[in-house]
Amino acid sequence: MTKRFLSTVLAGLILSIILLMAPARADETFIIVQSTTSTQNSGLFDHILPVFTETSGIEVRVVAVGTGQAIKNAANGDGDVLLVHAQSAEEAFVEEGLGVERFDLMYNDFVIVGPSGDPAGIAGMTDASDALAMIAESGSTFASRGDDSGTHKKEQALWQEAGIDPAGSSGDWYLETGSGMGATLNTASAMGAYALTDRATWLAFANKGDLVIAVEGDARLFNQYGVILVNPERFAHVKAEEGQAFIDWLRSDEGQDAIGSYQLDGQQLFFPNAK
Repeated sequence: MTKRFLSTVLAGLILSIILLMAPARADETFIIVQSTTSTQNSGLFDHILPVFTETSGIEVRVVAVGTGQAIKNAANGDGDVLLVHAQSAEEAFVEEGLGVERFDLMYNDFVIVGPSGDPAGIAGMTDASDALAMIAESGSTFASRGDDSGTHKKEQALWQEAGIDPAGSSGDWYLETGSGMGATLNTASAMGAYALTDRATWLAFANKGDLVIAVEGDARLFNQYGVILVNPERFAHVKAEEGQAFIDWLRSDEGQDAIGSYQLDGQQLFFPNAK
């Protein structure tokens, strides 16, 4: 009888806890942001999201993947906000009615990194396409993300301008990792390979090994980020009010200051330009 009584009391307590917790979960205010790996891996979101949540009461849950995958996810309605760095693809996303409006948010740049021994002889160059041509001509190993990310799209554009299709050398000197920026840099570090990376991820990357920046300063290496509300008219479950509140905050003086104040080792990683 005692065991039965204790079991009944315990079951009642568990049910009470579940009932008390259920409304909290139902009322929880959060949005899902589909974003690129650089914003997450660089530590930017860890820096700015607590500020936004404290101000608004809205939690932000980030899905950090390559830009191409982030756009695909948002196109399936799997998110409320899209924050990536491939402007032509972002504009197409809006034109197709999948997003409401695209806004410039911030920028940094890409760099080509490689082994300090510099087998391709590109160190100090400021023409990224010419540097890639010399990498191909020398047969030096190049690690590509190969994942349709914003970085991969930029790399492909630079190869095209160089008049080279590296896919023909895939598995030879041209290695396609099919992975994020961190994993690709790990491959480059382990194999003494060149790679294209956004500067923010490079600065935050801990396993540089023998890698150094070889090429920077080309205007074509400019790296613009944009932010878009996923269209609630296409996806009724999109939290339009909360998502727009996040976008408005990112573009506000407070949000832009938060972005601009983020540094690693005294270096600013992202430069706000929403206005």
